[in-house]
Amino acid sequence: MKRSVLLLFILASMTCTDGRREYADYPIHDVNIRNITLNDHFWLPKIKMIQDRTIQHAFEKCNQEGRIDNFLVAGGVKSGSYKGKMPFDDTDLYKIIEGASYSLISNPDPGLAAYLDSIIAVIKTGQEPDGYLTTWFTIDRHKPPAWWVEPSEHRWEHLESSHELYNSGHLFEAAAAHYRATGMRNFLDIALKNADLLINSFGPGPDKLHKPPGHQIAETGLIKLYQITGNAQYLELAKYFLDLRGDSTTHQLYGDYSQDHLPVIRQTEAVGHAVRALYMYAGMTDIAVICQDPAYLSAVNRIWENLVTRKMYITGGLGSQRGGEAFGADYELPNLSAYNETCAAIGDVYWNHRLFLLTGDAKYFDIIERTLYNGLLSGISLDGQAFFYPNPTEADGEYAFNMGSCTRQPWFDCSCCPTNLIRFIPSVPGLIYATDQDSIYVNLYMTNRSEIEIKGEKIEISQDTDFPYGGRIVIAVNPERASEFTMKLRIPGWAQNHPLPGDLYNYQYDRDAGISLSVNGQNTELDLGKGYAVISRNWTPEDSIELVLPMMIRQVVANEHVSEDSNKVAFEYGPVVYCAEETDNPQIQEIMIDDHPELSIKSGSVLSEKVLEITGKCRGASMTLIPYYTWSNRGVGKMKVWFPVTNSEQGGDRSKE
Repeated sequence: MKRSVLLLFILASMTCTDGRREYADYPIHDVNIRNITLNDHFWLPKIKMIQDRTIQHAFEKCNQEGRIDNFLVAGGVKSGSYKGKMPFDDTDLYKIIEGASYSLISNPDPGLAAYLDSIIAVIKTGQEPDGYLTTWFTIDRHKPPAWWVEPSEHRWEHLESSHELYNSGHLFEAAAAHYRATGMRNFLDIALKNADLLINSFGPGPDKLHKPPGHQIAETGLIKLYQITGNAQYLELAKYFLDLRGDSTTHQLYGDYSQDHLPVIRQTEAVGHAVRALYMYAGMTDIAVICQDPAYLSAVNRIWENLVTRKMYITGGLGSQRGGEAFGADYELPNLSAYNETCAAIGDVYWNHRLFLLTGDAKYFDIIERTLYNGLLSGISLDGQAFFYPNPTEADGEYAFNMGSCTRQPWFDCSCCPTNLIRFIPSVPGLIYATDQDSIYVNLYMTNRSEIEIKGEKIEISQDTDFPYGGRIVIAVNPERASEFTMKLRIPGWAQNHPLPGDLYNYQYDRDAGISLSVNGQNTELDLGKGYAVISRNWTPEDSIELVLPMMIRQVVANEHVSEDSNKVAFEYGPVVYCAEETDNPQIQEIMIDDHPELSIKSGSVLSEKVLEITGKCRGASMTLIPYYTWSNRGVGKMKVWFPVTNSEQGGDRSKE
């Protein structure tokens, strides 16, 4: 609690005011993707895949399945009934527009921009005169598309299930992204009209509604509108929605499934539907910072500690229970039935990014990195046109875990995950760098060139690296003129023998870190602060930094309380988690790891994806492991991340570079 109060005291010196009260801002700011040119061998092809194939694929699916027509029917331009099986199908269009907007920043495309304008015009058609926008309700409120949604006489009558405010939230998020990418107000004005309706309909007072959203995201969306417009009413409504949770005097509680069992400031663990929860925690963090609320921050820190130390999969996946797409009990981390919704991985990145912007602590980016390279990227096929909804850490080739399929599917009746990937992946370059008053943070390692302003000076920063399969990173620092500032380079937890904060996972052996750092060719001692190598100096044009991280095969063991992984090990190389697929290992069920497995790294490929494979012999049998994110691209079959060991002591390995 003392730390929370201290952080908010610091924030109080960086406040802005709307004339009524003061609000703060995050002390650290990310660097806009507009200022970053990505040349990375790993991430650039994945972003281009979204730009060249996945966006078009998703728009085509939305058109085929009536998601676009729904707005025209709602607006009376077409006749017909609601098409679709979900009350939130509107949000698929919103999320595709959001991802396409980020794409336009790095890859200007007049044709795509014009097409977005045409879709936005269709969306406007479906908006009611006072700003209301949920097409199923406008078309026929008495015939909701899903069995679990109640027919309604009035708007917002059944917020626990109707997703009306969830639709608003994704509208706000997408409109904010489109405005920032294009400078155009056509989509923003639709969102603001809807947000103003919410302000007039919800809030304290006898003439307004006192119910929170069933599925959270309206909160973060409203905050983004506040950040664009400066209208504090949007911020205040976001906080009001959060303050309502757990307050049985205002509404009939929805229960812990919707995180509506206790007031948010009294919640201590991650419970209920994982995606709802993570979106809420992101909103709580925004409120903790902007409104300088130590009770909110204390709750966020408690929940984060519970989640990271007791409920996170080795892949960064979250939400162990298929029933309810929910968090389980502490240490309940099954493999075959693991849910790990792709949307939850994305929500966790959003939340941890906010926590980093508040604290400047690298541990949050350790989680972001683990999630990015594993449990998030696994959600999309290597060709960009098929998707996982759940991301289990084991498959038997028979259990149809992915909404009726044993492998990825091109679309779903509930396509929240494909469209969430579309909105997220093009924004990845915005996670690479951040700045505070006198420091540049290097959070992720990708080949790129960027222009960053600090202390009024423009600094060109470039990275050259083979990460995540190579540990050498060369960073050129080129200020316009000699300037004093600090470079902070994240030293990943895995490079310091810590897979994740806490003791949920550990490496079999601590290895000599072998981290080296040099500036202009001169070896430099590591000066670590909050997980960053801190280099403060007077930088001159053409200065350079070389960081070498130790890349080696590591065996991971889980906390003894994780019964599912007892007497088992998993494998990593750098930030990448590995798995065995039946395609490479016909005897996959017989793989057992002995005390001294002979393992090595070699170049390989999964279809067109160039990867490093871990190969070796275990009890005399050959074994080939591939990066987890690439599994299930070559057909249906068995897969494992965790492997039994030949004895209960989980003996060591003799891995080779």
